[in-house]
Amino acid sequence: RAIFEAACELARQGQKVIPEVMIPLVGHVNELIVTKKMVVKAANRVMKEMDMKIEYLVGTMIEVPRAALTADEIAKEAEFFSFGTNDLTQMAFGFSRDDAGKFLPKYVSDGILPTDPFIALDQGGVGQLVKMGVQKGRQVQPKLKVGICGEHGGEPSSVEFCHRAGLDYVSCSPYRVPIARLAAAQAVLKEKGKKKKK
Repeated sequence: RAIFEAACELARQGQKVIPEVMIPLVGHVNELIVTKKMVVKAANRVMKEMDMKIEYLVGTMIEVPRAALTADEIAKEAEFFSFGTNDLTQMAFGFSRDDAGKFLPKYVSDGILPTDPFIALDQGGVGQLVKMGVQKGRQVQPKLKVGICGEHGGEPSSVEFCHRAGLDYVSCSPYRVPIARLAAAQAVLKEKGKKKKK
């Protein structure tokens, strides 16, 4: 309610805002359908009470592997996707983030993993879930807005991967924003350089 009340109040003051309500931890499209109905009901109630009409979007986090695998179904209901790569990594590997610090440094030092997958996106596994989710989602909605949120959004190799995978944005902690912006610019320049060589 508070989101829609604030948006209506701003609209009344002449400001255009389009709230984006993101539903977390969706694993099945039916979860999104049920939750989206609650959001729409709340929005309609507030708009009626405030005698205002506003635009808003309802999207979802893709942070459960099944959601990436069934992104085409989910895209029929979601107006945008945001890949929650922290949780997606945790669920794809079956690692608890809380316990990973106890063994991941050893995995990296022993060469079991090339990097800590909670620091740099695991492009061969988790990254493939992201790419699949983007492709399946855009088969249904070609202009689907897609991004990631989490610490990977501020890690340079992960940002470059997101650019190659066709994501529209990355989101990260405020202190990582300068790194993310630089990495995004470098990814675009690198891609342009490759195109010129062809």
